[in-house]
Amino acid sequence: MPRAANRVGRWFHDTFHDWFFRSMIGPAQTSNAVHGADREAREQWKADLAARQRFTRDQRERKRLAREAARDR
Repeated sequence: MPRAANRVGRWFHDTFHDWFFRSMIGPAQTSNAVHGADREAREQWKADLAARQRFTRDQRERKRLAREAARDR
């Protein structure tokens, strides 16, 4: 019986632990994320954020094109 209880406890922790703490701290915020840093660091952070967003858009577009190509076959 302890083995099953351990498995359920592990499942519960893996499923809800991160979700619970992420919901406690709230959504990610980018305003004032680098407050207090020098200007070059802020500009680099903004450029990095823009590159990440561009990569995400590109990934979405690639997946969309792949789905359309698979649908056309």
